[in-house]
Amino acid sequence: MSACDPLFGRRAAAVRAKEWAQIWLDPSTFGLVVLMPLILMFLFGSAVTLDVRATQTAVIDLDRSNASRGLLGALANNAYFAISEKGSVAQAEPGLQSGALRGFIVIPDGFERDLVSGQTPTVQLVTDGSQVNTATLLAANLRGALRNWSDGRALEEGKPSQPTLSLTARYRYNPALESRYMLVPGAIGIVMAMIGSLLTALIMAREYERGTMEGLLSTPISIPSLVLSKLLPYYVLGLASTGICVTVAVLGYGLPFRGSFLALFLVSSAFLAAVLGQGLLISAGTKSQFVSTQFALLSGFLPSLLLSGFLFEIDSMPVGIRWLTYIVPARYLIPSLQSVFLVGDIWSMFVPNILALLGFGGFFFLRVTRAIKREIA
Repeated sequence: MSACDPLFGRRAAAVRAKEWAQIWLDPSTFGLVVLMPLILMFLFGSAVTLDVRATQTAVIDLDRSNASRGLLGALANNAYFAISEKGSVAQAEPGLQSGALRGFIVIPDGFERDLVSGQTPTVQLVTDGSQVNTATLLAANLRGALRNWSDGRALEEGKPSQPTLSLTARYRYNPALESRYMLVPGAIGIVMAMIGSLLTALIMAREYERGTMEGLLSTPISIPSLVLSKLLPYYVLGLASTGICVTVAVLGYGLPFRGSFLALFLVSSAFLAAVLGQGLLISAGTKSQFVSTQFALLSGFLPSLLLSGFLFEIDSMPVGIRWLTYIVPARYLIPSLQSVFLVGDIWSMFVPNILALLGFGGFFFLRVTRAIKREIA
């Protein structure tokens, strides 16, 4: 067809009209052009932030003086801290181990006496070094808060502003604040989420596209048994991938392994139950290998990266986004992996996370068994 053809314009217009009609009738195009930019801009604009606010921090006041209580009050009114008071270091340690606290501040005995005598009291900060960004910002914000309180106190007393407080920061579990101690366990979680959902995202879709699903459904095997039989080989492959990642982390990147293999196995198995079930549900619902792959990547990678607490502090996110993180399986895996590598076995953390992941797995399993019908249209 040449541009000189008198029907060229009409034929081209017909092709364009056909394409517009196809786009209009295809909901996936609408999702890609309209919904995807909205979702990504919302997540990157609201959820992704390097600012750390309302950081869960305990204060241990060993002085119990007017000056120490004044400092405690100033910290409680600071937007960067969510302050809770503890009676001793022993009371604060479990919270730091489990992740309920990001750090604790110790106001020493004799704090007010040293201030009055012109000496420089030393306030101690003990924080979780496995969260490098949070630990660094927590120390910086505390230094600023101590400076502001010191300047305000000097102004009230009519004295010249001078540095009257010093801060000693200790970083537990990662004293050198090496970023790989935070990134590598998190990367294992992201890899497991992607591989787990992709492994099973093609199972049912492949059967439907090849026309072999009818043969499977015509056998006497029950739907739940069929689903479990499909999942088991991929569960073994998922554990193998996890073992490879852990070996690389320990031998290749020099991460410590302070927990037990039992804890690692249980947490990994529970997570695989969730993500394998998620991928299988996608596969059974879409019945298309291409769509299943794209949806598995989108639902497995993006939420795990942005909403799991791996890179961005969950406590700093808006309330609505924080609630959204509870339906992201990686949120329950990554803190447990960091604990297994850097802290040890914290079963008070592991057990609730394992139960939550098993809950996801059970939900997806039930949905898959209901999505697969004996009669194929």
